[in-house]
Amino acid sequence: MDDISEIAKHILHEAFRNNVTDIHFHPLENNVTIYFRILGKRKQYKRISTKSYQQLLLYFKFSSGMDIGEQNLPQNGTMTININHSASYFLRLSTLPSLQNESLAIRVLPQHEEFTKDNLFVFKKQIDKMFSWFTYEHGLILFSGKTGSGKTTTMYTLLQNVVKEQSFQVITLEHPIEKNIPNIIQVEINENAGLTYEKGLKAVLRHDPDIILVGEILDEYTAKFALHAARTGHIVLSTIHANNTTGTVDRLLSMGINKVDLTQSLIAITSLQLIPIHFGIHKERRAAIAEMLYGDSLKEYIHTGDIKKRRFLSFNHLRKKAYAYGFLSKDKITFSK
Repeated sequence: MDDISEIAKHILHEAFRNNVTDIHFHPLENNVTIYFRILGKRKQYKRISTKSYQQLLLYFKFSSGMDIGEQNLPQNGTMTININHSASYFLRLSTLPSLQNESLAIRVLPQHEEFTKDNLFVFKKQIDKMFSWFTYEHGLILFSGKTGSGKTTTMYTLLQNVVKEQSFQVITLEHPIEKNIPNIIQVEINENAGLTYEKGLKAVLRHDPDIILVGEILDEYTAKFALHAARTGHIVLSTIHANNTTGTVDRLLSMGINKVDLTQSLIAITSLQLIPIHFGIHKERRAAIAEMLYGDSLKEYIHTGDIKKRRFLSFNHLRKKAYAYGFLSKDKITFSK
């Protein structure tokens, strides 16, 4: 495999074959180690020479639209790989200057996989509850959790199933678009071209949406706009980085959002974790558990900083429940990644 593009394709195809979610190129002093993240665990795939890595790095930077001459600043890029018209993968690439060399990380997002509500969560009743929130005439539904915890997948699954049942006008604002969803208008933020979240959000409101998906609440402006859109007759979905549901409320308050606006606009907060569950003999996959804060419990925490309602189930409680049902091994009860 003298052609560097063939080496790149071989690495990617091995990643696809093993259901890898992330590929890490870790530069060392004399070589570069490639890691695959499989079922949430980082595993060494192989080592390559620094010379081969330099060529691979140039290939990936060029193919994903990065500046191949820039080595001192972080960069982001995207590319799509199609395999025999039957499978397609969207790749989100990022480089980071380090002491030894630029490191490269690739997020792998399959495009051909159908999102089904039946196998997404450990406890199906949780996603059924999320669907019930779409009966509200307006309001904000937030999804929090670490990167790769399933926030975007959950939102896509909800929207994909909702538009099958009702003729909603759904518009998304994403940066970047991670998966094409039929019957939904998806808009990609492109700040270089002048399409910012601020301009995009204002334009979306003039497009008569029933449901708006904002890819991520990044700052006070995005948070206030999402709350405003929710109060003016729309259901708004978005993600925010926070460890759990109560931490999401605390984050919003720290952004300067007042308690009255939160109480009037927030329908619910769902915080997600992926846990390794067992099904059958020697089979394992990851599924989500969800802390859900809504109704009186949500209002109670916004105003008092405490939850006394028994309906709230913490991650700790959910992991113990998964163990009791035989889905989770005992050593993973305190799983927090």
